Amino acid sequence: MKIALAQLNYHIGNFEANTQKIIRTAQDAAKQHADLVIFAEMAVCGYPPRDFLEFDDFITRTEQAIAEIAESCFDIPVILGAPVRNTGSKGKALYNAAIFLHEGKQQIFRKALLPDYDVFDEYRYFEPAQAFDCLSFKGKKVAVTICEDLWNISENPLYFNQPMESLILEKPDFIVNIAASPFDYRQAAVREEVLQNNVRKYKIPLIYVNHVGAQTELLFDGGSMVISENAEVHKRMDFFKEGLTIFNLETDFSKPKSVLELPSKMELIHQALVMGIRNYFEKLGFKKAILGLSGGLDSALTMALAAEALGAENVFAVLMPSQFSSDHSIKDAVDLAKNLGSPYETIAIEPLYKSFKTQLEPLFSGKPDDVTEENIQARARGLLLMAISNKFGYILLNTSNKSEAAVGYGTLYGDMNGGISVLGDVYKTEAFELARHINKDREIIPENTIVKPPSAELRPVQKDSDSLPDYAILDAILYAYIEQRKGPETIIGEGFDEKTVRRVLRLVNQNEYKRHQTPPILRVSPKAFGMGRKMPIVAKYLI
Repeated sequence: MKIALAQLNYHIGNFEANTQKIIRTAQDAAKQHADLVIFAEMAVCGYPPRDFLEFDDFITRTEQAIAEIAESCFDIPVILGAPVRNTGSKGKALYNAAIFLHEGKQQIFRKALLPDYDVFDEYRYFEPAQAFDCLSFKGKKVAVTICEDLWNISENPLYFNQPMESLILEKPDFIVNIAASPFDYRQAAVREEVLQNNVRKYKIPLIYVNHVGAQTELLFDGGSMVISENAEVHKRMDFFKEGLTIFNLETDFSKPKSVLELPSKMELIHQALVMGIRNYFEKLGFKKAILGLSGGLDSALTMALAAEALGAENVFAVLMPSQFSSDHSIKDAVDLAKNLGSPYETIAIEPLYKSFKTQLEPLFSGKPDDVTEENIQARARGLLLMAISNKFGYILLNTSNKSEAAVGYGTLYGDMNGGISVLGDVYKTEAFELARHINKDREIIPENTIVKPPSAELRPVQKDSDSLPDYAILDAILYAYIEQRKGPETIIGEGFDEKTVRRVLRLVNQNEYKRHQTPPILRVSPKAFGMGRKMPIVAKYLI
């Protein structure tokens, strides 16, 4: 049996585009004599549709799209994901389902293990399946499962119903798993191990088809694969790319494997961020980006990634030096723009800064300069960037990194402005690594930008280290608290200075109100700020 794995980039709610892409891909697979074409979880409507699932019209249009696909693919058997109505009298209104379409008939396979952690909230919308049957097709029995139906259920008490334990009793010939498994830099390796463990347990081959593409902050890396009955990954599709591959279950397992090693952490993050920027602009219908280019690492890294994603000519950099900006920072910024071939403009903010101070002088009389004056500079820059964004229809890229976002080292309505946060899930220490990775073949980001001490340059001879611990220490504490959810006593017990730990954790929790006002953050870690980390703003914990 020849199975086609269709790894596609879907657009949430764009039923016409998704439907035509599915039909076109199925027809391409049929021309290559595929017996069955497999698409990803929620392929018809895109994932995650979130509260669109509460609109009856959204579900009706999903049903209309499925009917169109069924008609156009009458002779081409397909499995695809979509929400389907719960016609029973109890439970949630919908199921998360895989649908088998062939010759005008439908067979529905419902998801049982609904994730409700981190970025997932499927229990909000879907009823878990209670009964399971295999697909009988061309003399084969197929165990059709959906994403978490194959994950390590023993560790999650919510996963009380294990579909494969029922399906294996029917003695299926192979497993199909359709998925919408979001990217983080660990996920490809974890996912592969989980799937291999299923094959080791059930001793039959597995075909896995995942989404690829970005849905705002959620990034999907693809990596669809075929695993042989001895748990070897025999075929893995490209990461971060659409594609169609045909695998013959009868003959291809005897051929040499075509599987490369998993990319490095920095390569995965690099590809993910480029795809995230590109898809955000494409799916919103924008082509050009704008950012403030300071000569520092974060803005340089953001600009290099955006130029790769959108084309250098579509990334407009604005240099906004103040009286505190160093000559080498201005030179570094200009050198980067020239290296990339991107347009840039210089607008000095000192006149604006002085004007603000003059206007505020009657109110501020007798008070010394402090962080207020620093923030005025950042907000003047934010005002200029948003004005240009409005006038020319550009999207402003936010350049703050995860370390800064964590401890509130940024100015609301200033450098925290933006339509999308490119580095908001990248710690400062990782930003240095990523810059080196981008420069591995040639110098794109000027070397001086990478090696000089980080500084906001909002006051004379300012350095980040004046206000924050060394980034290596800061990031290690932040990782323990944010990603690993360790409390202060545990972190201190690991050898970190008690005063530093308590200060850092207090800053993280005090600045939750700022993060609630930041742009969406491209998610590349196991625990990103945003939809996957839900914290109260006014809590007293550790403050």
